[in-house]
Amino acid sequence: MPSWINKSLLVISTAALAQSILVFPPSVFAQSTDPQTVSYTQAQAVAGKITYDINCASCHGVNLEGAAVVPDLSGDGFVVKWSEAPLNELAVELQQMPPGNTGGLDPQDYEEIAAYILAFNGVEADSDPLAAGIDFESTDLLPDMADGRQVATTTRISPDAAEVLDRLTPITDAMLNNPPVEDWLLWQRSYDNQGYSALDQINRENVADLQLRWRMPLQGGDNNPGPIIHDGVMFFFTFPDNVLAIDASSGALLWRYEHESEVRASQKKGIALAGDKVFVPTSDLHVLALSARTGELIWDHEIETEEGLTGYHLRSAPFVVGDKVMQGITSLRVPKGGWIVAIDSETGEEEWRFNTIPRPGEPGGNTWNGLPIEGRSGGSVWNAGAYDAELNLAYFGVAPTYDTGPLLYPVNTDGLNNDALYTNATIALNPDTGELVWYYQHLANDQWDLDWAFERQIVDIPYEGVNRRVVLNLGKLGILDAVDAATGEYLFSMDMGLQNVVSAIDPVTGYKTINPETVPTQGETRLICSTHYGSKSWPPSAFNPRTNRLYIPLNEGCIEAGPDGYELLTSGVRLAAALNPDSNGNMGRIQAVDLGEQEFAWRHRQPSPIISSIMATAGGLVFAGDLNRSLRAFDEESGEILWETMLDDVPSSTIVTYAVDGIQYLAVTVGQTGYHVNDWTRMYGLFAEQEGMPVNDSPKGGAAIWVFSLQ
Repeated sequence: MPSWINKSLLVISTAALAQSILVFPPSVFAQSTDPQTVSYTQAQAVAGKITYDINCASCHGVNLEGAAVVPDLSGDGFVVKWSEAPLNELAVELQQMPPGNTGGLDPQDYEEIAAYILAFNGVEADSDPLAAGIDFESTDLLPDMADGRQVATTTRISPDAAEVLDRLTPITDAMLNNPPVEDWLLWQRSYDNQGYSALDQINRENVADLQLRWRMPLQGGDNNPGPIIHDGVMFFFTFPDNVLAIDASSGALLWRYEHESEVRASQKKGIALAGDKVFVPTSDLHVLALSARTGELIWDHEIETEEGLTGYHLRSAPFVVGDKVMQGITSLRVPKGGWIVAIDSETGEEEWRFNTIPRPGEPGGNTWNGLPIEGRSGGSVWNAGAYDAELNLAYFGVAPTYDTGPLLYPVNTDGLNNDALYTNATIALNPDTGELVWYYQHLANDQWDLDWAFERQIVDIPYEGVNRRVVLNLGKLGILDAVDAATGEYLFSMDMGLQNVVSAIDPVTGYKTINPETVPTQGETRLICSTHYGSKSWPPSAFNPRTNRLYIPLNEGCIEAGPDGYELLTSGVRLAAALNPDSNGNMGRIQAVDLGEQEFAWRHRQPSPIISSIMATAGGLVFAGDLNRSLRAFDEESGEILWETMLDDVPSSTIVTYAVDGIQYLAVTVGQTGYHVNDWTRMYGLFAEQEGMPVNDSPKGGAAIWVFSLQ
């Protein structure tokens, strides 16, 4: 039994427990089962119920009925799937639970949980007092449970679903550009990706009164989605390829869509809304259009790939501008690299695609050291874009290549270089045609996997006495670049002080001079800051247009590059995690920047890495969540912590806020893991003890949506 279980629960006698708290009748213990099918003992079932109630019931329900996307453990669905199935297959699935379990439950606990599940579903216990009971090492089959208890309901759709969904109005281009104040329509709320809400019912004076309003358990998995909300309906993408429509005021399920895929589920960042449709990326490289009101499939577009090339994924949410649904492709190590595809929102037909790695002979094709197109890779598009309606430009970030070896040194051939366009660049595309209007490369020939692939934010700020529309971006080094939104002209940079790779930045062009002491070499170990996990990584920043302040989630860490460690890139240099020399027991940081003055404002440092997005509101607040499961509200002016609550799992998504019927809500998803969560969990685990940094090792509650309000 896990060491953290309250031992007082175990003083109840087995006999008393069987009589008083088991929900299955004593008659189910009457006969032995066929020796070719699994058998369990009454003692196992009794112990299993205790463990189930503590570890499983919060998600799967007291009657094993499941919730939303959490699987049923009773009823028709469970019976159809598991009757006469191999016991060891059930064992594999059970032992993946609870999500995030790191050893709290041992094999005996899982065997006892299985016994309780069988008992609940009407399977009779073995009457032999000497019976060994369930053994996951056996080759037994589960019994036929067709005549057992049928507790789980066939549907959990709210009886008020139709009434709530009738509120939905079509989402226009104007609404996406300037959403109703009550809505959160894109992953960062609006086309400019500012992550800011003008709602102010929750503010500095009352934020301490925030309380949990509702919580919806989810199926756990690798995923980084954030909720999007329109007209009181929350639309949510969850693992593996499911979409939920939820009453945003109560958490009641309105409809659910499941996409069946034969490939392993991949982590994704969400869905998109436009018109009367929900646009969905899938693990098997489809983009779907669903009815926002009913969840019914309208069209299904399979993205075409070149024969023989595999390993593509759809990580980002679709990005809709006008009648074009733009979807970024991640390609990692696939030859010829990634691209952005545009699909007609009405017909589901491909309209154009833009290759993020130029072919030989194309503009930029001479920047790959003369490599043939088959020797070029990378150029993944990990995040949805930003869009300026006045300029009709869509901005995307492009990731670097992992095949860095052939680019380490230039080939010294006239007309060729090793800059590797369009990696680590901001690209501005005409969304109607896919034409490249301009690009700006933030870091050429990246030899350290220091992506500049994250959110592009469009802001209007004063610069040198003139108001400028600017596209902002930070890469993993924690260097902020600002370029003109219309032309890509370089304006300025701000270094957060967490890196040693760039030794100088040209004030006119923004070209970055590389510190020669950080160039990869196999002959010695060199400290590279930041780590390839990123001082700035997947969690997006927030910009408050009233104050011109940008709030940036940062984490402090480095790598040792040399002959020892693991191999990530093809330069031959191996990598090992290292502390930032100036961390002093801190890894997490929030940096406030005054963009109007191009000056640093307040800074908050803490031991636990920042894992969620930053969100800013007109209530004078900045919200953020961390690896130790804290969700906090900061005073936007001073950085003072005004409110804090402890979640039961890691807040791994964007934080959003919205209003329904005059009540403002705050929502965050927890327990959905992904690269950023896993990387910084590993990093923190390596150094927490030696640095005296606190670790929240309490049992995790699993994936869920948490929603707070003042009422």
